Amino acid sequence: MSAGREQFGSRLGFILAAAGSAVGIGNMVGFPVAATKNGGGAFLLIYALFVFFICLPVMLAEMSVGRHSRKDPLGAYNSLTGGEKHWKLAGWLSIVTPFMIAVFYLVITVWIFGYLYMSVTGNLTQLADPATFGEFVNSKTLFIYMVAVLAVVYLILQGGVKQGIEKAAKVMMPTLFVMLIALVAFVLTLDNAFAGVEYYLVPDFSKINAGVISAALSQAFFSLSLGMGIMITYGSYIDSQADVPGSAKLVALTDTAVAFIAGLLILPAVFSFNPNTNTAELSDSSVSMIFTFLPKIFLALQATIGYTGASIVASVFFLLVFFAAITSLVSIFEVPVAALMDEKGVSRRKALTILGALLIIMSIIASTSFGMIPAVTEFVSYAGATKSVFDVIVDVFYDTILPLNGLLICLFVIYRWKKANFNAELDKGAPSYKSSLFERYVDFALGTFIPLTLLVVFVNTVALKYFGQALFG
Repeated sequence: MSAGREQFGSRLGFILAAAGSAVGIGNMVGFPVAATKNGGGAFLLIYALFVFFICLPVMLAEMSVGRHSRKDPLGAYNSLTGGEKHWKLAGWLSIVTPFMIAVFYLVITVWIFGYLYMSVTGNLTQLADPATFGEFVNSKTLFIYMVAVLAVVYLILQGGVKQGIEKAAKVMMPTLFVMLIALVAFVLTLDNAFAGVEYYLVPDFSKINAGVISAALSQAFFSLSLGMGIMITYGSYIDSQADVPGSAKLVALTDTAVAFIAGLLILPAVFSFNPNTNTAELSDSSVSMIFTFLPKIFLALQATIGYTGASIVASVFFLLVFFAAITSLVSIFEVPVAALMDEKGVSRRKALTILGALLIIMSIIASTSFGMIPAVTEFVSYAGATKSVFDVIVDVFYDTILPLNGLLICLFVIYRWKKANFNAELDKGAPSYKSSLFERYVDFALGTFIPLTLLVVFVNTVALKYFGQALFG
């Protein structure tokens, strides 16, 4: 155990930081749209069941490995197996994956910051123009915004666990909740808003099929930052006597609550803008919703609250999404930073400098793959489609490797580390967990249907993404 290991200063700090890693762009926009396109209330029910019956046990597996080893994912697999090569590979996957996810997440966060800046400076009409986004992602000002976002991330991570990540989470997460609820309260006062609430909350069970179930599982798994090494890393910063099962439940509950409340913001706003909205036509892409569809809705508000009022609402929304994106980006990038510090014994400042330089290079390449540089825009072709560098990063590291990492941690804690050690770690600080029905369920689930489910998701994703043929759903 590392004597000088950083720790969160409080249980609340850990919960807010872990929730901050989970609450991101997918919660704020992707979840409401996915729920709307996949049965409304029925999707919500399936999603919640997956969060607590599948994702929560995986989260407990990651947190327990991190706290017991007091190391990053690579160090955790090494120390708990004595350096076995095949498990070292699992550790490397858990380090490289969050770094590459940080690359594309930084690009999207830069876009959000740019739109926030333009909203605050009164350019809402420009944002609502369908041509603006395409021009924006290929403009040179993008790199100025990137400097600003990187500065925020650096300042937070340079402060370390307690003075950086925890302190930022304690400010940003409550602020995010307040802004979200305030914006929901405002949107619900608009004409026709409750038509959106009804569509969002009233279940349509006839729409449930294998595809909807798969979408709900993917949304739940990815939403909780599983498979990225974040919960292993954050688990290594938890006090040895903290109640891990209780904290994990609160993180899952917080993440689900934010996603649910975000639905009460997005859908009523959409229906208020157009009472005859055909939800089947809503884009599956969170990016498309944020940068092309929602600015039109905000501009339409000028008819009732004036242009300045509409600009303020848009600014609050983009600030909200920016906070969600920053808390996630900080958590994602902390994983490789912690790994470099642990494995090479370098200072936090040096680790940030080295990995920050690599992140900048990779992010600039990804940023130019939307038409700015043809070679990276048309980087490769598979499954009958041309893919950019940005597309490849998302397909490989976000869509494909995450369920594989989840599968590996399940197999590891039950069959390699052994469930007796796993349970002993979770029992510390949580006497009510020991020998409970919940403990028996977690053991059973992690050893049977959860890894099987993640294996199916992984195989199906590979078949669909790279060969254009879904095996299931």
